[in-house]
Amino acid sequence: MTQIALFHSVLGVRAGIHDAADRLRTAGHEVRVVDQYDGLVFDDYAQAGAHVERIGFPALMAAAVAGVADLDDGFVAAGFSNGAGMAEFVATQRRCAGLVLFSGALPLAMLGAEAWPADVPVQLHVAEGDPMRKPEWDEVFLADVRAAGAPAEVFEYPVAGHLFTDASLPAEFDAAAAELLWSRTLDFCARTGVHAAAR
Repeated sequence: MTQIALFHSVLGVRAGIHDAADRLRTAGHEVRVVDQYDGLVFDDYAQAGAHVERIGFPALMAAAVAGVADLDDGFVAAGFSNGAGMAEFVATQRRCAGLVLFSGALPLAMLGAEAWPADVPVQLHVAEGDPMRKPEWDEVFLADVRAAGAPAEVFEYPVAGHLFTDASLPAEFDAAAAELLWSRTLDFCARTGVHAAAR
């Protein structure tokens, strides 16, 4: 069993986030969904992005750390899209067992971090045709992870949806890709859980 802190996308804690948490819990993990919007959700990316700009990324980053303040060290940080950046930041501020990024990664310099913790493995999942993807950001982040000596797994899926695991977004959802993603994610969480327990 692994404790997992799950961060939502720019759209908020939609049905897809609850579905993700349920999948992880069904596999025996404890999941903390960190709601940075206090229940507010969006259907439109532009409106959601404007909301993030109003709050400001520094405030969201501080709230991300505050949202896991009572968790013991050794949890896995995971996040979707904007929440991937939040999970990534948390992993630079807390002693995490691992990091899972769905549809996003940020260069460490954008988070004010100088180096990746060498003992934190990473798993990154991206859609090949994601219109919001910034491959150059992925590469810079992964280069920093590998330079630190941390394991990094990268999985690309032949789909175009940004949040392709979210069945409540039918224009983006891909059932086959989602199932494959979750099989890989659950394997990672099981392995990191064992790793964390052994430390």
